[in-house]
Amino acid sequence: MPQTGIAHLPLHWGSCPRWLFDRMVKLSAAISEAIILEHGTDEFLRRIADPFFFQSFGCVIGFDWHSSGLSTTTCGALKDALKPDEHGIAVLGGKGAASRRTLAEIDALSKTFDIDAEKMKYASRLTAKVDSAGVQDGYTLYHHCFFVSDSGKWAVIQQGMNVATRYARRYHWLSSAVKSFVVEPHTAICCDSRGRTLNMVATESEEARSCSIDIINDNPVHIKRYLIMGRDHGIELKRYKPLLNAYEFQPKNYEELLALRGIGPKAIRALALISALIYGAEPSWRDPARFSFAHGGKDGYPYPVDRKNYDHSIAFLNEAIESARLGRKERLAALSRLQYFTT
Repeated sequence: MPQTGIAHLPLHWGSCPRWLFDRMVKLSAAISEAIILEHGTDEFLRRIADPFFFQSFGCVIGFDWHSSGLSTTTCGALKDALKPDEHGIAVLGGKGAASRRTLAEIDALSKTFDIDAEKMKYASRLTAKVDSAGVQDGYTLYHHCFFVSDSGKWAVIQQGMNVATRYARRYHWLSSAVKSFVVEPHTAICCDSRGRTLNMVATESEEARSCSIDIINDNPVHIKRYLIMGRDHGIELKRYKPLLNAYEFQPKNYEELLALRGIGPKAIRALALISALIYGAEPSWRDPARFSFAHGGKDGYPYPVDRKNYDHSIAFLNEAIESARLGRKERLAALSRLQYFTT
């Protein structure tokens, strides 16, 4: 059974030292290759989308148990470690400017993997849109990492920051678990700090989603007066054009509305508030964060990284993987038996 605990997630502004990051890449490659060799790429994606596995992975490779930096550095190490033509997994995007290169990287990957690039790009865009506009929790996305397998499956790890509290929130997605992009689509949202959140992808927001579509498709001109609500609510009149563009498009459902360019957090919030005002369709204010837990060594907590032992671990895993490739899986089997002594 998964073990849970609680810790705060302060934003980490430092950088990972090169001597440690180089080892993180090697150990990430060895662990990932062992999983892929034993269980396949789909299972690797399932595990990386699991918050407890991802957290454990980051701690094992030596990152801070108390820091948001675990997410970005772990994903960065995996991006360097995993080779699409060798492992059947590609890691795209990243932190800041790297996240904005995700779509171009998907196009480039389509020359290596037999994937539907447009479908992948849509998933990348919409997962980011949901976590920036569909879920308005006070965290601004700054990290978007898109994992793709050669079978066309995907997973997303993205993270947002709250500048006021200086804490982070991480969002997990897995393609095989997404039944709808706009109804409870996450495998997990991780954060120790919870608050009042406009959650338009909650099951309870179904009526508000439906009313938002009705308002758009019924020509939003007649509710223009509702859109000037002051500094903290709704959208200004000059931002009204995206709603008219949406009306011209006539979205069939909430996913199509959310996916439209120009429909951002303010437009989504305005439509939600108007739906409640006119139709009594109250949206969900339930914070969707479900997990909070300890993070995990670079700065010496809970103890300093033992470089010699770290290198031994890399060597052992690489030898086990090489043996498994030759049909000798004794070492990997021994590793799997360790769970009975560590759980």
